[in-house]
Amino acid sequence: MQEKTYQPPSMMLAVIGLALATFMQVLDSTIANVALPTIAGSLGVSSEQSTWIITSFAVCNAIALPLTGWLSRRIGQLKLFIISVSLFTLTSFLCGIATSMPELIAFRALQGFFAGPMFPMCQTLLLAIFPSVKRGAALALISMVTVVAPIVGPITGGWITDNYSWPWIFFINIPIGIFCCVVVWQQLKGRIDTTAKMPIDYIGIALLVLGVGTLQVVLDLGNNADWFESTQIIIMTCISVIALISFVIWELTEKNPIVNLNLFKDRNYTFGTIALVLSYAAFFAINVILPQWLQIYMGYTAIWAGLASAPMGILPLILAPLIGKYAHKMDMRILASISFIVIGISCFLRANFNTSVDFASVAQVQLFMGIGIAFMFMPLTTIFLSNLDHGQVADASGLTTFLRVLGSSFASSLTTWIWNRRADFHHANLTEHVSIYNPGAVEYLDKMGGATQTNLSAVNSVVTSQSYMMSLNDYFYMLGILFFVLIGVIWFTKGPFIKSSKAPEPAGGH
Repeated sequence: MQEKTYQPPSMMLAVIGLALATFMQVLDSTIANVALPTIAGSLGVSSEQSTWIITSFAVCNAIALPLTGWLSRRIGQLKLFIISVSLFTLTSFLCGIATSMPELIAFRALQGFFAGPMFPMCQTLLLAIFPSVKRGAALALISMVTVVAPIVGPITGGWITDNYSWPWIFFINIPIGIFCCVVVWQQLKGRIDTTAKMPIDYIGIALLVLGVGTLQVVLDLGNNADWFESTQIIIMTCISVIALISFVIWELTEKNPIVNLNLFKDRNYTFGTIALVLSYAAFFAINVILPQWLQIYMGYTAIWAGLASAPMGILPLILAPLIGKYAHKMDMRILASISFIVIGISCFLRANFNTSVDFASVAQVQLFMGIGIAFMFMPLTTIFLSNLDHGQVADASGLTTFLRVLGSSFASSLTTWIWNRRADFHHANLTEHVSIYNPGAVEYLDKMGGATQTNLSAVNSVVTSQSYMMSLNDYFYMLGILFFVLIGVIWFTKGPFIKSSKAPEPAGGH
């Protein structure tokens, strides 16, 4: 039987509405970061307290993502998308008018929860309206949004904060959200959306909230609390581990689980998800450590650090349409391998940076890495969804997105920790050579005017800068190795990854 999919009155409008909603949601996860000092000053709180603006969003977003599949079956895919976007837009407005930090944190938590289903539902709806042979284009579009939005976020947030005021980083969501709701509803309201009254897995939800919530708090606050030197971190880690182990056991034995862990029985889903989560975590780590180094040790402003990082989004924008159009003719594992090789090489190139590196060199490596980014998300998404029927897409997308977000949280925390630890190691080794027994050190200090406190302090600053430079090199070398290891992981999957155009009619099509 020839495949049938629902065709909206205007495919272009439907795609624009879905893509804009996803762009807005991904953008909002990073746009507030650069505005934290301004928000803290405006609301009269410390910089440490302001980090809860990020933590509250991340915690609730991580909780909502695994629930997406169950919610879509209960409410319907289109209704869930419209409700999520509407409430996300409303809470964006509430964030903008918040007059105290507790208010802002509460509204950000709600915003993060309502943001959860938006990306998986966008992916699900795009796959539902595109024929199988053209779904590569849909996945390429989502991939492009996933790459570009985190780059644009900090730059946009910094520009808005500097030129207007911090509430506008939330207010800009309002017209976009309204537009997306109206357009997507008008274009897809004729699509059949099946629902089912499924029992509520209260125990599963409780264990999920407890386990994921405490884990996300641990990851967000661990560095500031010195990790396991903090009793609070130890207690929350124990609670999280026990709750998550209990959650997995419960969900595997529950008749109507809130999260479908049986998806991992599929080989392509398992290894595709592992490759996507680890590659995205490494990609996220690059976006965390490079701007920090440029700002703290190379003297870049937030805007210039963002501009130095931004070229990696240029080639994905250009290549996405071509990849979407022609990728289905190739083995997805080859495309993913090309991606990992290019990004791995870019990491090795950064591992040779020094403190004299200029803006152009940093930007050129970022531009080169863009080739790999363009080939990363679409093939990996195609692989992990390849053996699943349409009814499983929402569950799979929600669960994989959750693991991807969790992976990025691990990457963020571990990146800062590893960078600081390796810098301490290199600092200790370098300072051993600054002594009266080292002729080179004595000569260097003599040229400065002797071993005065001022000169020794200046030398220590140089040593610190070099220590963090060497630590950065180490970290990029490690990331480069990881990307080459992932080539082996992706070849554990099995083709073909693109279903025939004579595939069975997907649920909800007509």
